[in-house]
Amino acid sequence: MANYTKLSVAEDARTELHNKLSLTGAEISINSLPAGTGVPFFHAHKQNEEIYAILEGKGKAVIDGEEIELTAGDWVRVAPSAMRQFSASADCGIKYICIQVKENSLESYTAEDAVMG
Repeated sequence: MANYTKLSVAEDARTELHNKLSLTGAEISINSLPAGTGVPFFHAHKQNEEIYAILEGKGKAVIDGEEIELTAGDWVRVAPSAMRQFSASADCGIKYICIQVKENSLESYTAEDAVMG
């Protein structure tokens, strides 16, 4: 059994990778919204923060009532309790990755977590 999982993702409106990659510490989704559309609801989380990476296009996020313009290359971290909603701009779609992890769960990172072979 390999110690990795490789996956190619189709160009769908939303692809959740949790089950497809057998993730155990994060939920990752790839999302595409056409121009003029948006997620049809606001939401928050009980314990998971979300990290959004804007890959293409432009749009906006409304987080706790504050409107934030988004464009390719932007990264946004949202606390669990914040109410959020994302949408594409009127003239351009947006494609983004959302990484969802339990807030304050990271104990070590980068070189601190590495084991040299």
